[in-house]
Amino acid sequence: MKSLFRRNPRLLFAGGLVILGGSGMGLGVAVGSWTRACAGGACPSISVLEGYKPLQAAKVYAADGRLISDFGVERRTVLRLEDMAPALRAAFVAVEDQRFYDHHGIDFRRVFGAAMADIRALGWVQGFSTITMQLARNVWREELPSAKSVKRKLREIQVALELERTYSKDRILELYLNQIYLGNGWYGVETAAQRYFGRSAREVNPAEAALLAAIANVPGRYNPLRNPDRAIKRRNLVLGLMRDQGYITRQEAARWQNYPLALRESRGFTEAAPYFVEWVRQQLDVRFGRALYERGYKVYTTLDLDMQVAAERALEDHLRAIEAGTYGPYNHISYEEYLEQGSPGSGGGQSPYLQGAVITLDARTGHVLAMVGGRDFQDSKFNRATQGRRQPGSSFKPFVYAAAIRAGLPASFIIDDGPISMVQEGDTLPWEPQNFENDFRGPMTLRQGLMRSRNLVAVKLGLRLGV
Repeated sequence: MKSLFRRNPRLLFAGGLVILGGSGMGLGVAVGSWTRACAGGACPSISVLEGYKPLQAAKVYAADGRLISDFGVERRTVLRLEDMAPALRAAFVAVEDQRFYDHHGIDFRRVFGAAMADIRALGWVQGFSTITMQLARNVWREELPSAKSVKRKLREIQVALELERTYSKDRILELYLNQIYLGNGWYGVETAAQRYFGRSAREVNPAEAALLAAIANVPGRYNPLRNPDRAIKRRNLVLGLMRDQGYITRQEAARWQNYPLALRESRGFTEAAPYFVEWVRQQLDVRFGRALYERGYKVYTTLDLDMQVAAERALEDHLRAIEAGTYGPYNHISYEEYLEQGSPGSGGGQSPYLQGAVITLDARTGHVLAMVGGRDFQDSKFNRATQGRRQPGSSFKPFVYAAAIRAGLPASFIIDDGPISMVQEGDTLPWEPQNFENDFRGPMTLRQGLMRSRNLVAVKLGLRLGV
C-alpha cells in the first residue's frame, strides 16, 4: 500500500482530505500545504488578467463580408458572455461544473467524491477541477502545467480561490469560454462554433452547444470531424445533464438528442482561395509582423468569393479536359495519376502534372476579384499568378493598340511592316526586332497589324506613341 501511494501521490492527498476533511486539523493541513505550494512566488499572479487579452487570430473577409480564412498563433475570436447563446453557457456549466455559481473556486462535494473514486480504483480515475480551476490551468499553462501532481493541484486551487475573490462568476465563465481549446487548433467557443457549424456562438442551438461542451472534455477523443459517433454519444450525455439540472425540459432534451450532426461543409476557411489568402498574409506579415497573428486584426479584401469558386472550378475542368485529350493527345502524367502515386509534393514552381493559374481584376479599380495560383495548394504553394515569371509576349500588344486609339489614331492608320535597326544609349550593337516568321509584309493598317500579331507594327507603333 505504501508503494502504491508513492507511485500515486494524489491518492495520499485525496485520502488525507477524506480522513481529515471534517476536522479543524484537516483544514489547517490543507491551508498550510497551499501556503507552502505558493511560497517564493511559485503561483502566478492574477493581476495580469486586469489587462488580459488572449491571443486572437487575424480574420480575412471577402468583399461581401464572408469570412474566408484566419491565421494566428491561436485561432480565437473573443466574445462577451452576454452575447453567447444561453444554451452554450448552460451546457458547459452542466457538464463541467454544475455547482459553479454556488462554490468559491473549489467544489468540496466533487473533491470528496473524486477522492473516494480514486481510492476505490487505486488510481487516477476522476478529477474535481472546477471551471475556475480549469481557467487557471488554461491561462497559466507554464506555471501550472498539466502534469498530475499534488503540488500543481494545490497551486491551481490557490489561483482559483484568488480568482473567485477578485472576479464575478460571469467574468470567470466568460474568460473560460474564450480561452478553452476545442480541437483542430481552434480556441474559444466563437471560433469553434464558426468552424464546426458555420455560425456564431450567438446563434447555436442546444444540440450544438452541448456538442461544444462535449468536445471540451477531450478534444481529440470527441472531435466530431474524426469521431462523429463518439461525439454524438457524449453530446447526448451533456443534453441529459442539462435536462436533469433544469436548463431544458424533458421534451427538449429528447428533441435535441435526435438532432443530426449538422457540421458545416468540409470546405473549411483555410481551403477557400488559399493562394489569395497566402498572398495577403505575406504582405501583412511584412507590415505587422508577429502582431498579425496575436491581436485579432480584421482584414477586408476585394475577393469575390463566388467568382473565386467559379474560377477554381473552371480551371480544374479545363485542365482535366486537356489531360483527357479533348484538344489533342496528352502524353504527360495527369493529376489523377500523380495522386495515385502518393502525391510526393513538388514544392516549388515545378510539378510533374499540368498546372494553371487564373487572376481576375476589376479593370476600373485594379481590385483582385479572384486568384488561383495553382491546382493544389497543399502540394505546391508556389503561386503561379503572382510568383510565376513569364514573358508577356504578344499579350502586351493590345495595350499598345489601345493607347494608339486613345491617342486619336484610327484603326485604318497605316504603318510599314518593314525592318528596323536602332542603337540605344549604352548599347554597342543595334537592336533589330523581327517578326515571328522573319518576314516583312509592307504597309498595313493597325487593324491588320493587330489581327496578324505583327511584331514590327507593334514596335513601330509603340515608338511613335512614346514608351
